[in-house]
Amino acid sequence: MNAVVISDGRLSWQPRPDPVPGPHDLLVRVQAAGINGADLMQRAGHYPPPAGTPADQPGLECSGVVEVVGDRVRSLRPGDRVMALMAGGAQAELAAVHESHAMPVPDAMSPVEAGAFPEAFCTAHDALFTQGGLAMGDRVLVTGAAGGVGVAAVQLAVAAGATVVASARSRDRHAALAGLGATPATPDEVRARGPYDVVLELVGAPSLATAIEALAPWGRVVVIGTGAGSRLDLDLGLLMRSRATLRASTLRNRSLEDKAAVVRRVEHHVLPLVARGAVRVLVEDAFAFSQAQAAYERFAAGAKLGKLVLTAV
Repeated sequence: MNAVVISDGRLSWQPRPDPVPGPHDLLVRVQAAGINGADLMQRAGHYPPPAGTPADQPGLECSGVVEVVGDRVRSLRPGDRVMALMAGGAQAELAAVHESHAMPVPDAMSPVEAGAFPEAFCTAHDALFTQGGLAMGDRVLVTGAAGGVGVAAVQLAVAAGATVVASARSRDRHAALAGLGATPATPDEVRARGPYDVVLELVGAPSLATAIEALAPWGRVVVIGTGAGSRLDLDLGLLMRSRATLRASTLRNRSLEDKAAVVRRVEHHVLPLVARGAVRVLVEDAFAFSQAQAAYERFAAGAKLGKLVLTAV
């Protein structure tokens, strides 16, 4: 097979050995694979994958068609359309996927949309509901709301009956965020739009400092992005006065069982929302796998809405 391969900070499309599926795995013919911030960090040498995953093959999500199933796989068969969460290596012609990390692709979802779904929606759902305890009627702030996880989080929170403020620096993205049901704001406007019961922090330390100041009593902050910086001078008194909870996590390095639970929650809660059109995957642009270097540079340039995807279709 061919795969996207990192070499000296650049990407190429070159031969690699076919993955060998285990007894609980699916061998998937990949049709599309989303690009995420973690992929750019891995390219730069700052975010190595878990043990057992090739360090020079990026990709945390894919969609495709099952070609082979392991002898202990029970829920899926060859020919099924699936989308999956992976620890790496998704940007390739073939991927070995653990059965518990795969979901069926809804009939209305294209391969490109499916390739952009798992990482963004699993990350957003886990952060909002499992960690943030999001409930109907909550006021929610999503920072960095124009990115893939951001637009997923905005839609999930709106669908759950929350009032959502979507922070994005570029006003060019505000109309689209309003169309998803959120009130758009620049970072400078965030404090005045509070207070917030739940904050999903996707930007990092400079944004987090403002968000904490705008928390409602018993507010919950979940940090899942630090692209703008990971260090700040934190006044613990602010957290104490609002009885706030501050949490942070990543998804990639969790156990197989933990990620499987995240995938199942998304399958049961989010796929029905997709089926009735309450949430959708926003794809800014798609590139052929052989154009991975150009696609990553487009991602690094910013000013996008939703996801960028590599595709074989």
